[in-house]
Amino acid sequence: MSAQVQSSYWRPRIFPYNGDISDAEIDRAQAIDPTGSTNWEKVEEIGRDGLVGHLKKIPTIGYRLTQYEYGSFEFWRKITNKSDATTTLTLNDFKTAAFDIAAYLTDDEGTFLGTLVYSELRTAGFSINIGSPDAIIERNFDFVGEQFNIWQGDNKYYIYDTYTCTSGADNDIDLSSISPAEDPDNPSDYILRVLRVRGTVTTELVRGVTYSFEPTTDTLTISAVQTGDIIKSYYTSATAPAAIFTNNDTDVAGILADSAEIYLYVAGSGNPSSSDYLYKVQSCTLDVRFEREDVKEIGSAKVVSRSVKDKTVTVTLGKLQDSTFKIEEVLRGVTSGYGRLDITQMSDEAAVIIKIFSDKSKTNFQYGFLATTMAPRDITPGAAVNETVKAGVTLEGEDLTITTTEGSLV
Repeated sequence: MSAQVQSSYWRPRIFPYNGDISDAEIDRAQAIDPTGSTNWEKVEEIGRDGLVGHLKKIPTIGYRLTQYEYGSFEFWRKITNKSDATTTLTLNDFKTAAFDIAAYLTDDEGTFLGTLVYSELRTAGFSINIGSPDAIIERNFDFVGEQFNIWQGDNKYYIYDTYTCTSGADNDIDLSSISPAEDPDNPSDYILRVLRVRGTVTTELVRGVTYSFEPTTDTLTISAVQTGDIIKSYYTSATAPAAIFTNNDTDVAGILADSAEIYLYVAGSGNPSSSDYLYKVQSCTLDVRFEREDVKEIGSAKVVSRSVKDKTVTVTLGKLQDSTFKIEEVLRGVTSGYGRLDITQMSDEAAVIIKIFSDKSKTNFQYGFLATTMAPRDITPGAAVNETVKAGVTLEGEDLTITTTEGSLV
């Protein structure tokens, strides 16, 4: 009887596509839910009782990841292909960024089974959820792609290697420390992908044109390079990489709702202050959706360019009704106690700030979100028998900044 695989031994790792950006494990993951649709289309014809066959169209891959919030900015940098020095992101940074996510699997008997690899994923959306005053803050990410492979046997480990070119001549890269395995579907092919990073441009190289591999010596040869080019190679092997997953005991286990602050104000009314802090908030969801334009072309099964046509930022705030109508007053742009709060007169220049701190003392700012040009979509007061009256609002816009610099949240 075969052994099972527990979630403790499903070890996820991300490999950014663009730039000289290192790979990293994915920490504090609570749920990983990939889906793969083959999109095969059955073909029938008049005169035949039965199928002619199937047309194998380009697959559709979805990848849902849920993490506990733990205050780290690392994963945001990885999915936008940004360096560790990056402190601020906008939604435009998600347009062309891509990455692989791999899961390294070991069974209950300690036998390494193989690696699941979802290649060239892009971000379709994400959310920050604070479900209640007692909740752990959660991050949710939705990624899309077209490629999924299970690697096992002699190909069981997914390997990533980087090399800095030392001259403008052909450069030989020695991969013998972790020898590439032959692709069983493509004999004589050992390397899955080679990328060249030159300045801010990442280019996929072509086998037999700009790179070659000699399996007898495990030598990868790169042509047409310049000194300082970064070469990123991806392949499979029977030998494990140096790093797969290391327990992260440095960052906090998770961050609770009491370690967040939420502000609402109208642009032009001055920088947000303590008077813009929202009290009695019971839930808060920040949701971002991208309408992607990932372009394919006739003659290829790959995405040849990546972009975003449109983006939507939604903030939903649920709170208890107290002695004021602060949310409605802020959106109306009037002082406390103003006599009429007409929803048709509310501002479409609202801004929402969500700050995340390491703990409830709120002395150690981790990072935050600034959603601007937000317009009200729904105003939702409500009452139920024996319950405190609720008040809520949903705001919608297109602009969001994510930053580790608290002073930038203005």
